[in-house]
Amino acid sequence: MAVPVPELRRVCRQAWEPVIARARRAVVFLDAASAEALHWGGGGAGELLAAGALAVRTLSAEAGEAAGAARVVFVVSGALRGSTAAAVRGVLAQGAVRHCVLVSGGEAEGGGPAELEETLQRWVGEGGRAEVVLRGPPLLAPVSAELCLLPALPALLPPLPGPGGPGPAEVGLGALPAELRAAVQALVGDLDAFFTALGLREESFAVGTLSRVIAAELASYAPARNRRRMATNKASVVFVDRTLDLAGAVGHHGDNLAEKILSVLPKLPGHKTDVMVNMVELTALQTTDETCSIIAPGCLAQPNDPAAKALWESFMNLKQKEAVMEARRHLVEAASRENLPIKMSMGRVTPEQLSSYIQLFRNNLKALENHCGLLQLVLAIVQTLKHPLTSKWDNFLAFERLLLQTIGESEMPSVLNQLSPMIKSYSQRTKDDYTCEDFLVLLVYMYSVVGEIKSGKELDTAEEEVKKALVKVICDEPEPSPVLQKIIGCDSSLNLTSQKATDAVDDIFRSLRDIARARMHMKQFNSIHNPGNNTHQASYKPLLKQVVEEICNADRPDPVDIEHMSSGLTDLLKTGFSMFMKVNRPHPGDHPLLIIFMVGGVTVSEVKMVKDLVATRKPGTQVMVLSSALLTPRSAIELLFAPDRLQPHADI
Repeated sequence: MAVPVPELRRVCRQAWEPVIARARRAVVFLDAASAEALHWGGGGAGELLAAGALAVRTLSAEAGEAAGAARVVFVVSGALRGSTAAAVRGVLAQGAVRHCVLVSGGEAEGGGPAELEETLQRWVGEGGRAEVVLRGPPLLAPVSAELCLLPALPALLPPLPGPGGPGPAEVGLGALPAELRAAVQALVGDLDAFFTALGLREESFAVGTLSRVIAAELASYAPARNRRRMATNKASVVFVDRTLDLAGAVGHHGDNLAEKILSVLPKLPGHKTDVMVNMVELTALQTTDETCSIIAPGCLAQPNDPAAKALWESFMNLKQKEAVMEARRHLVEAASRENLPIKMSMGRVTPEQLSSYIQLFRNNLKALENHCGLLQLVLAIVQTLKHPLTSKWDNFLAFERLLLQTIGESEMPSVLNQLSPMIKSYSQRTKDDYTCEDFLVLLVYMYSVVGEIKSGKELDTAEEEVKKALVKVICDEPEPSPVLQKIIGCDSSLNLTSQKATDAVDDIFRSLRDIARARMHMKQFNSIHNPGNNTHQASYKPLLKQVVEEICNADRPDPVDIEHMSSGLTDLLKTGFSMFMKVNRPHPGDHPLLIIFMVGGVTVSEVKMVKDLVATRKPGTQVMVLSSALLTPRSAIELLFAPDRLQPHADI
């Protein structure tokens, strides 16, 4: 039995039940990941306010006091430690709170619920009451019918292989850095809680080094083993390392509207996934200021609006042209229902046409209220199609195709030599030229596609030229972008020195060499580049596509690079006997539900590709994609190159 979408929605809401039950006459504080989960899957802050909460606030160092409230509820996505613990303590130190509730995950670090309760009791002080409540399922952000994110681990990324590093089979949990080890353990606890809520009995498979560690931990995790004995819904869970194919994370392959919206519009403050939609067009405020903050921004997540949710699914699943036509259809239907004077026009849909339809709703408060979610999504289309970065999208696509062709015909040094003259400083750039981050995106694409490179003097010289050009460009930026600031570790151009820029670029190129080595241990999936021939152009063949094709292969060959992680003696015996006898080894295509977990982030195009492939190759199998983040080209390079991906925390 597979997992229907309403079931997934139920599990997402279930995580919020303990909070809703205790929200009455309390101020509710959420950490960033909890806020994101509430935003996509918990019904939004309105759900908590409707349950009687006095206010819903961000839990941060500046969280401040609980506005004199005697009751507070803290919702944390991970363990109570580091900055989270400091923020909770800061709120309780104000002295007004008499009753505090902490809602956290199952595996509370820093001791069990009893120890946590003692700590909180100490912070509340005499006469106060502290309570720790463990939620069942983890906090999830269901971005679409097939995609669910675990927002508590946005910085999770498989480490890149260093030169002559250990092979995948040699890396166990103990060999990982402490922070990554804690992240893996938290992820395994969350997945077990999620699978418990769905009643799943899973077989775990892995592609890549960190995936292997996670799958092995999940297979041997004691609560998970107990659950698998009782559960009846069979599923295959395949973990895949993002770093094996970073071209998929930074590429511009998809003709997909959702991907473009998420890539070009500014992020909603405090959120990793959703974006800000400028709502000024729906008001009487006359301003061309893009940063106008008087009007609250709109967003893409509309968990309580079925029509808007249906439109968002079409953004995720249809080609751009079809999705824009679907948006027009929804708008026309909404306007007709409200008896607005709409003139239906056929032919190509333009942003201007959509804007003129939106204007009809402007002075009609009832119509605005009834279709607010829909209007936010259509405004997101209008703003994306008019955005200067959208016209650049096609430039990227053309350049990536050219790179695929060139990489097939010539060595890496000559490709880099063609890139160097294109790197222009701020004063020489036009709007069509690539910025510094754009070049980082292209370099990651190149090194990931090409795979292992022949090192030598020629490559070193070509890299040095590109490095010099990049350092000069970085130093000439009047104000480095936020992503660039994080990568260089420098918050303004005043603190930027040539040495800082050189060190950052040297680090980037060390990582690029490691990216090229990422698939060196793969036997079957060791290439994502199709060099082409006289009749076919060179092309990119996504690693995830190769993995899913292998899973759906009707001949069921024993997968070479998709490794089954056994959870006990029975599985080991099966594997051992299969060398001598005809025993069917577990295969990822065996079960009615296939869960793909991309370790380190996934893109909208990849989710759509997985969905379409499974529907064509293995109809009847249901598919779900899980990941820690929804990536855009910019967020992928930030994840790769910005230092302190998993920052160390001091325990309580």
